[in-house]
Amino acid sequence: MNLESRIPGGPLETKWDRYRFELKLVNPANKRKFDIIVIGTGLAGASASASLAELGYQVKTFCIQDSPRRAHSIAAQGGINAAKNYRNDGDSIWRLFYDTVKGGDFRAREANVYRLAQVSNLIIDHCVAQGIPFARDYGGLLDNRSFGGAQVARTFYAKGQTGQQLLLGGYQALMRQVAAGQVKMFPRREMLDLVVVDGKARGIVVRNLVNGELESHSAHAVVLATGGYGNVFFLSTNGMSSNVSGCWQAYKKGAGFANPCFTQIHPTCIPVHGDYQSKLTLMSESLRNDGRVWVPKDPGDTRRPESIPEGDRDYYLERIYPSFGNLAPRDIASRAAKRMCDEGRGVGPTGLAVYLDFTDAIERLGREAIEEKYGNLFQMYEKIVAENPYEVPMMIYPAVHYAMGGLWVDYNLMSTIPGFFVLGEANFSDHGANRLGASALMQGLADGYFIIPYTVGGYLASTPLGEVNASHEGFREAEEKVAARTDRLLRIKGKRTVDSFHKELGHIMWEYCGMSRTDEGLEKAKELIPSLRQEFWENVDVIGQASELNQTLERAGRVADFLEFAELMVVDALARRESCGGHFNEAYQNEEHEAKRDDENMCYVSVWEYAGREKEPLLHKEPLVFENVELTVRSYK
Repeated sequence: MNLESRIPGGPLETKWDRYRFELKLVNPANKRKFDIIVIGTGLAGASASASLAELGYQVKTFCIQDSPRRAHSIAAQGGINAAKNYRNDGDSIWRLFYDTVKGGDFRAREANVYRLAQVSNLIIDHCVAQGIPFARDYGGLLDNRSFGGAQVARTFYAKGQTGQQLLLGGYQALMRQVAAGQVKMFPRREMLDLVVVDGKARGIVVRNLVNGELESHSAHAVVLATGGYGNVFFLSTNGMSSNVSGCWQAYKKGAGFANPCFTQIHPTCIPVHGDYQSKLTLMSESLRNDGRVWVPKDPGDTRRPESIPEGDRDYYLERIYPSFGNLAPRDIASRAAKRMCDEGRGVGPTGLAVYLDFTDAIERLGREAIEEKYGNLFQMYEKIVAENPYEVPMMIYPAVHYAMGGLWVDYNLMSTIPGFFVLGEANFSDHGANRLGASALMQGLADGYFIIPYTVGGYLASTPLGEVNASHEGFREAEEKVAARTDRLLRIKGKRTVDSFHKELGHIMWEYCGMSRTDEGLEKAKELIPSLRQEFWENVDVIGQASELNQTLERAGRVADFLEFAELMVVDALARRESCGGHFNEAYQNEEHEAKRDDENMCYVSVWEYAGREKEPLLHKEPLVFENVELTVRSYK
């Protein structure tokens, strides 16, 4: 497996500008001769489709939903980072770069992260030009708020619906190109296989989710932007259709999977309140700007929050992390909440919650100001919990939110399969072992608007590509494989539902490969998952037919992939003999219960290669070299 990162030499500040100049270009008149497939219409996919089509490429765009604007990016609430320094509080491209590298616990490439910080300002200008209704201050200038892991205010926002507004901007840019005939849109299609011809990605096989038909589509390059794999835990903040299948099928065709054990737990989620739930609801990290997190000082204190006086409250984030307080990064704030609950100081009927209290902010700023900032989030909370958060503190608890791991990509965002590019949350590239809040939207739009238009062109201009269409033997073989798997699922006729398997897998992953991990627990998960997978293929009940709209069949295919992918997550977690960011192995912690890295032996990207069915995957290592930042103990105290 070739892990050539293609990071250009020279000073960090000039790498991207020089690299763009050195990339070969496609003549404008020749761009229309190239077909490009884009899978996914979230921020990364929509922006990539619109940008590539604007340049003149012929683009085919696929989404699993009935409309591109239903992509999961719509659920992002809090904001998007950029180093504009509008507050004049000391921000800069370098500070955003450093905060992001440090926030990822020094497990990301310097060059990729610096490029992300560089283009962040272009993203804001572009989105303002699109008409995104960012919040503004009293003078009419764009407003900023703070997010975890930073001591400056650099997060641009639109109330608590920033992802929705940014997605609508990408959607309108995409649909403009659909109307112009540059993009052909394929909604309600699910990618089920990647077609590789002569070692290069040349197309995909999809299932039409309305009528069940299999379709083959060829192209000169394929761009994957299908999001993250948090739903392997069953309960997560991800949309129900979010899955790992596109990435997993590409992995089986030769794409390296990087750092799969790096998953993010978000500290600000509405707690689980029943076994009937299919997903969890996030409360934006932005709420920690004005909300104070606390628990009772004494274990077993079951008084109502308004009955607990100040002297009996422990504002533990402010106590443990005085420099960052309630805006400690997500992984650290999540583990601190778990620790409070493990000590018996959790609140609510389950004891698995902490308070997020706005009393002080309402007294200081007034209820109207809080409503203006967070009104829709407060409404959402009240509808779900049936308590008014203006009067009673919110209850929150950590939940699975984001995947820092993903398919390995080089500086061009190209995977180990030539011609197969991976954008946004589907790749591993920018966040290391932990993502800072408001950086997901930044990465998705950076990849789609400002990076992939250059790097795809560089690939097409420098790579000889023969004529390949959907009648090629590679497509026929892929369709036969997909059809055989579908037929096998439908023929089992077992006694257990698809969801029952997914829930059991989610329980195993949360217990043994979740917020806190031990070698014993990971070894147990490694035994349980293959057993559950075998039972799935012997006893699952998939009703209906293949030649119709069949959501049970859809879910069965995704759960089958999760059952394989989960084992890779566990194998990766066992191989990483340290704690860093979202990967917290209890054997590697200091006396203050903070993650303990091993920079001498573990300063690398874990890249896994598929070795075949029932075979151990092969581990490759991309060393991480830090020339511009010092590897220090990550402290927010």
